Amino acid sequence: MQTQRRYIDGLHPEAELLKEGAEWLRKGELVAFPTETVYGLGANALEASACAKIFEAKGRPQDNPLIVHVCDRAMANKLVEVWSPEAELCVQHFWPGPLTLVLPKTALVPDVVTAGLPNVAIRMPSHPVALRLIEETGLPIAAPSANLSGKPSPTRGSHVWRDMKGKIPLILDAGACLVGLESTVLDVSGGVPTILRPGGISKEQLEAVLGEVRVDVPVENQAPKAPGMKYRHYAPQGEMILMIGPHERVVRRLGQEIHKGHARLKKVGVLCTLESAPLLHIQLPDLLFVLGSRDRPEEVASNLFEGLRLCDERGMDLILAEGVEEEGLGTAIMNRLQKAAGQRILYI
Repeated sequence: MQTQRRYIDGLHPEAELLKEGAEWLRKGELVAFPTETVYGLGANALEASACAKIFEAKGRPQDNPLIVHVCDRAMANKLVEVWSPEAELCVQHFWPGPLTLVLPKTALVPDVVTAGLPNVAIRMPSHPVALRLIEETGLPIAAPSANLSGKPSPTRGSHVWRDMKGKIPLILDAGACLVGLESTVLDVSGGVPTILRPGGISKEQLEAVLGEVRVDVPVENQAPKAPGMKYRHYAPQGEMILMIGPHERVVRRLGQEIHKGHARLKKVGVLCTLESAPLLHIQLPDLLFVLGSRDRPEEVASNLFEGLRLCDERGMDLILAEGVEEEGLGTAIMNRLQKAAGQRILYI
C-alpha cells in the first residue's frame, strides 16, 4: 500500500486535509493523526472490519482493547450505556484532555474494540487536528498509538512514517505532540474510581476532584482491562536498564555501567535528566539524550519516547535510563520506563 504523508497545521488544520482523512476513515481504512498525547492509528470505531485492520497493521494482540475518541458529549452518549457521577465529574474537569474513561458500552460498540469486555474506553482529545478530524468524519474513531506493537509510542509524524509506511493510506503530520505520554485510563464504571494506566492526568489531580482513587495492579494471565496493562510496551531494540535511587548514587552508577558496556564492546546510550548530563558527558557514552529537568516532569514526559526511538535509530546496544520521582506525572513516566526496560531495574 502506498502511504501519503500530509503536513497539517496543528492549530488551524486545513479543511481539505481533514476531508481527505475523513474520506479514508468512512471507507473503512486507517488514518494516523496527532493527539495531544501521542499519534493515534484511527479507524471507524463502529465498523468491526475497519478496527480489525488496526490489529493487523500494528501486530497488536486481539485481547488488547482500543480507546475510542469522540469530539463531543453527544457522540460519547451513543457509546456509553450509563454515566456514573464520577464520570460526569471527570468530563466536567478533564475533557477534552488526556483522560480516558472506562464505562459500560452500548450495543453500537463492536466487541473487537473492547476485546469482548462489557466496558468501552473513551476519551475526548484536545488536539485541534484530532477534534476536527472526528467532527469531519462524523464518527467516533478507535485509535491506539500509531506504532508497531511493543515499540516506543510515536510523538512525531516521522515516528509514524517509520513504523506505518506501506501499511496505511494516510498520515496527518502536525509535528511533535505536547504531552508525549498516553492518556490516563480511569475505570469509572462503578465503585471507587480506579486507574488502570497512569498517564497525562495524575492520581493527585483526580483525587482533588473525585476523592478516593485507587490504582489497579494487573494480575498475571488475566485479560487486560485497558490498553497498556498486560504486554511489554515502549521497548527499544537494545538491552535497557533503569536505575532508581538517590541522584548522586544513580549518576555514579550510570558512569560505571557506561564503562562496563564499552568493555563489552557495546554502543551505550544514556537517557538522563538535565541535572545529570554534565556529570555523565565526561563518561563518553555513545549517545547522551537529555529528557528534561528533574523539576519539570512535563519536559521529561514529552521527550521520553523521542529518546527511546533515537536509541534505536543510532543502534544503541545498551540503554541506561535514569529514574525520576514517582509522584504526579512522574508516576506515568516511571510506568513507561519500567515497561520499556522489561522490569530490568537496578535499585541503587
